[in-house]
Amino acid sequence: MTTSLVGLQSNYREELRDYRLLCSKAGGLTVIVLVLMGMAMDYVVYPAEQKYFAIVRMLTSAAIGLALLSLYTETGKRHVQVITFCWLLLPQVMISWMIYATQGEQSLFYAGLMLTIFAVGILFPSGYLQTLTFGLATVSLYYIACVAHPGGIQNPSKFQFQLILIFFCALASSIYTYFNEKGRFQLFRLKDEVAHKNDQLARTNESLAQIKGQLLQQEKMAAIGTLSAGLLHEVNNPVNFCLMAIEIAMEEPQAKESPSLQECLMDVKQGMHRIQHIVSDLKTFAYRKPGAAADDVPFLFEKALDSSIRLSAHELRGVSVTRELPGDTLVLGDEAAIIGVLINLFSNAALAMHKAGTVSPRVHVAAQWRDDRLHVNVRDNGPGIAAENLARVFEPFFTTREVGQGLGLGLSISYAVVERHGGTLFAESQLGEWTAFNFDLPRVE
Repeated sequence: MTTSLVGLQSNYREELRDYRLLCSKAGGLTVIVLVLMGMAMDYVVYPAEQKYFAIVRMLTSAAIGLALLSLYTETGKRHVQVITFCWLLLPQVMISWMIYATQGEQSLFYAGLMLTIFAVGILFPSGYLQTLTFGLATVSLYYIACVAHPGGIQNPSKFQFQLILIFFCALASSIYTYFNEKGRFQLFRLKDEVAHKNDQLARTNESLAQIKGQLLQQEKMAAIGTLSAGLLHEVNNPVNFCLMAIEIAMEEPQAKESPSLQECLMDVKQGMHRIQHIVSDLKTFAYRKPGAAADDVPFLFEKALDSSIRLSAHELRGVSVTRELPGDTLVLGDEAAIIGVLINLFSNAALAMHKAGTVSPRVHVAAQWRDDRLHVNVRDNGPGIAAENLARVFEPFFTTREVGQGLGLGLSISYAVVERHGGTLFAESQLGEWTAFNFDLPRVE
């Protein structure tokens, strides 16, 4: 939805003020140069008055320069229109004085008055009322200069013709300014609409990227879920047989009399239990019954943490994982999705620490209850994240890994998962020292 008309006009005035400030500075410098260059024209047309005219031109240029300097102050910036109008009148006053000091209505300087009127209407982003006021002020100055001339008006027809001509110039310049102002506002409105459309397009692309990532994740999880469901059935039976055989073997006299054999059987038993846990974790992580609403199911965060650590065991090899959890970690949500979030955080941390060659790499998971939400902090002692990347880590497809080593969707999907649970996932980091990811989950009512 585009900006309201009131807001649009406010933004337009703000942009127009900056543009007027720029035009006033550039126009002022141009006028100073032209006023000083006019001394060459004085030498050709009125050589006798050249000395006096040169002094007047330099004084006029100095006054315009002071006006331009005031535009660099806060007061000057706020009153740019008034200051611009005042310094634009200075050349008109100067030219009118030259008309008075030379030949009155016979002077050729009246052309300079008309040139300035047209320049104001075409080059300056003034309002049509301001341009009309400037034009009428110029007409008045010319009238006073001719009437007050020591020799009086010698050619009334020429005086009236030139006076009407200057008035027509003022009127034409005002009309041009009116349509120019409307066109400028229309252009600004179109730019505003294009900017809003671009913002909408960017948001749509971001949403599509997240949806694409979620679909990819869902397809992957569905495949793993189907596989793990089959594994659970196919693996559990032989594992159970093995466990029964191990239990029987451990009761044998030879095993009881041999500590080393007892230890080996215990290791095998633990390995079998680990196989059971991994298959069970895979099913919990990936498998969801069709139509099941998993976002409001109670589960123990501690159990989800255990599952994520087991499933990330390969990546976390050589990494010390510690925890600091409250006695009660019963939360409400999608256990499989939260396991996915933790796996992603562990994998990213482990990869960063291994790549940086971190000495004694470790990940610490802390959680505490605040305002009926479990706030979780996952912190590593890795290389940290650069400030310019920290604000972008949740953008879809943003990754600092080499091509082919990651899509850059993990954190954006994790962000969406936490957001779906009514929480926020955010990152903190100290470059070269640590990185922490924080999120929160609702308590079971």
